[in-house]
Amino acid sequence: MGSISLKQVTKSFGPVDVIKPIDLEIEDGEFVVFVGPSGCGKSTLLRLIAGLEDVTSGHIEIDGNDATTIPPAKRGLAMVFQSYALYPHMSVRKNIAFPLKMAKVDQAEIDRKVDDAARVLNLSDYIDRRPGQLSGGQRQRVAIGRAIVREPAAFLFDEPLSNLDAALRGNMRLEISELHQTLKTTMIYVTHDQVEAMTMADKIVVLRDGIIEQVGSPIELYKNPRNLFVAEFIGSPKMNIIKGAAAEALGAPTIGVRPEHIEVSKTKPKADGAWKGTVGVSEHLGSDTFLHMDAEGVGTINVRADGEIELRHGDTAWLSPQVSKIHRFDAAGMAA
Repeated sequence: MGSISLKQVTKSFGPVDVIKPIDLEIEDGEFVVFVGPSGCGKSTLLRLIAGLEDVTSGHIEIDGNDATTIPPAKRGLAMVFQSYALYPHMSVRKNIAFPLKMAKVDQAEIDRKVDDAARVLNLSDYIDRRPGQLSGGQRQRVAIGRAIVREPAAFLFDEPLSNLDAALRGNMRLEISELHQTLKTTMIYVTHDQVEAMTMADKIVVLRDGIIEQVGSPIELYKNPRNLFVAEFIGSPKMNIIKGAAAEALGAPTIGVRPEHIEVSKTKPKADGAWKGTVGVSEHLGSDTFLHMDAEGVGTINVRADGEIELRHGDTAWLSPQVSKIHRFDAAGMAA
């Protein structure tokens, strides 16, 4: 079991409130991602769950039991950090086995668990190598293996892919997601990268300034952001935010239109409501082309168009937002 419940949890460092009162339910077996900009409190919240920081007030329950004052080692959780923290003089086998050695587990049981973890993580061929002989992705898998053998109630990942290059990050996203499907164990994952959040999570928790702005599945947050902050943070490229007369003409003080929900035409559409724009930078990525356009009376608009569209710097085009996909916000920035 690996359900985790936060009840009015707060954390202050002196006069600074880093985590305001937070309530959150994490179900057994869920993959939950904490996401938000730097300084939003996501890593602090993870450390509170792990027991590496003491809560200022509130309660943390693990599997229905109050774990607020239980030491980290007795919470039944395993943490994987941004740094691999491997022992350079030890083999992969010995690194993975280390927490079991410290717990004085029987050697036959250690061997079984290490071999099982190595197989799941595709490390069997590297089991006798040292960390210096491995790639960054392989070293991160060793760190995950060291967590797996403890058979924790939940895994806590603190930006584990930040030290990897773009290609390795993509591969490791897939590997961690596959690992979750295999183990069916609760995972809480901290990242500032909303692409990681969208592609990995069952449930996303969006944080800002120590509060939860919204909780939901990736598609829920994409389709129904509750405010401007979430609307701009979720989605890549980010949502276009439009104010003034152009927004009011579409029914709100502020509207948001995602780049993929804008149709582009070289000729003026017969229907009213299209914006005339001039193409600035065009980013051709093969399957997609991202157009950065200056729209008259609207401002800078980013558009996700077909990869084979033939528009160049300085060309004129007409932009038509899909009316059914427009997000409307009131004067306070809340979804209307």
